[in-house]
Parts: sequence; structure tokens; C-alpha cells
Amino acid sequence: MHTASPPRPAAPVLRVEALTLAFGGVKALNGVGFDVQPGSITAVIGPNGAGKTSLFNTISGFYRPTAGSVQFDGTDITRVAAPRRAAMGLARSFQNIALFRGMTVLDNIKLGRHAHLKTHVLDALFYLGRARREEAELRRDVEERIIDFLEIDHIRHASVAALPYGLQKRVEMARALAMQPKVLMLDEPVAGMNREETEDMARFILDVRREWGITVLMVEHDMAMVMDLSDHVVVLNFGQVIAQGKPQEVQANPEVVRAYLGAGDVSTLRAKLRGATA
Repeated sequence: MHTASPPRPAAPVLRVEALTLAFGGVKALNGVGFDVQPGSITAVIGPNGAGKTSLFNTISGFYRPTAGSVQFDGTDITRVAAPRRAAMGLARSFQNIALFRGMTVLDNIKLGRHAHLKTHVLDALFYLGRARREEAELRRDVEERIIDFLEIDHIRHASVAALPYGLQKRVEMARALAMQPKVLMLDEPVAGMNREETEDMARFILDVRREWGITVLMVEHDMAMVMDLSDHVVVLNFGQVIAQGKPQEVQANPEVVRAYLGAGDVSTLRAKLRGATA
């Protein structure tokens, strides 16, 4: 009698292997490796200077690694330029908001679709058939789906420069969603937000995964949110992975405690992870 084999785990949508990044003699990343499973929310955490932003910049193509590889959807993209990675479905937001402040919310969001447009110069110049169809499709997707989803219809024609910080972060997420990503990379999505804004953004992140099936990879300092939302947590310190696993496994890891506190006071770290202390 043959017993059924257990189902094989899904192939990771993003795989980082032995990633090393050096600036001169300083290693910002040193042999970093982890997998991101499709449909998951994976968080990268660590103290200031741990290498989190360097990791994001390397995965998204802004930095070229000294060694190691980045594989996206089964393809090695280590040498692929950043715009091409975006067109393949790897979209990101930035720690410091990177919107065009002189443009409206709607125009900023529509720019996110640029990598997917197929219109050539003559089509666009004379606004011919394909250009008209692409514009109509873009407006429907942005206006009927993304703007409605992120609850920013009331500011669609407002100048980005006139918006409060929390709404600007929401617009930046909308622009990333307009890129039709398979993996959405969020660099500190709730940094600088108050509690209400943070709760709204957490809800949007969960809904992006649940309703749109988008995989999320985020860097975030809000430990309470990380522990509530994440399926998998990767902890960096001094450019190396010191722990990874489920949130409850990571917060009990003594290496993580030492990285954050410099001591073995587990109860203090757990209180911090719950948001009970600063």
C-alpha cells in the first residue's frame, strides 16, 4: 500500500542567496539569504544600520551586489536593471517619499504604469487607437480599482505637495500598485504615521495580499505591526541574517534580543514587540 507523498512546498517567488554588498572595505550586506513565499507577508527588521535599506536597494536593482544572487519568479535578475525588474513585477515604495510633488495624485499614480505601456512614439504623438485604448484602460484601473481601494478618491486631483504625510505615503503605495506587481516591496510604510494612519496602512497591506493576491516584502520598525501582519520575519544585524522564522519564534530568539537591547532581557524585548514600550 502506497502512502501519498506530502505536497511539495510552492517555489519561492523571491529568493535571495548569499547576497553581499561592499562599499570600499565596508560590507553593508554579508551573505544574506532568505526566501519569500508567494502570497506571504515577509518583514525584514533590525536595528538602525543593520543593512535593511541596502538589502532593498539591491533586490530592486538600485545597487549591484558584490556577490550572491537575486531570483525572481524563477529567473536570476541579479544583473537586470531596475526598470526591467519593475516591468517584471517587482514594485517598491521608498523610506523617503519619492513622489513628484508638483503633480496631482492621479498623475503620480498613473506614472506607475509607465513600464507596462506598449504605445510607441507615433501612437502617443497623434493619440492613435492603441494610445487611446491604453489610456482608457489605465484610467479605469487606477480610478475604479486602486484609488477606490486606498480610499483616496477625495484627493485624486490635489497636488501631492499639499497633502499631509500619511496621505502621501498612501499615494506612493497606490503608484506601486499601478505597476501591477507580483511582489510589493514597502520600505517603512508606516514611518512617521500616527496610530490611526498606521492602522489604516496595516489594513491596506493585509487587503492587498488577501484581495489582490500580491506578495508583500517590507522593512518596518513598528514591531507591533510586524508581529501582527507577518508570516515570516527576517532579522538583520551588521549586514547578516541573525534569525528568521515565524514572528513568535523570532521574538523569543536570544540573538534578536541582544541585537536590539545589548542584553538578555527577553521580557523587555517582548514588551517592545507588543508596542508597550518605545
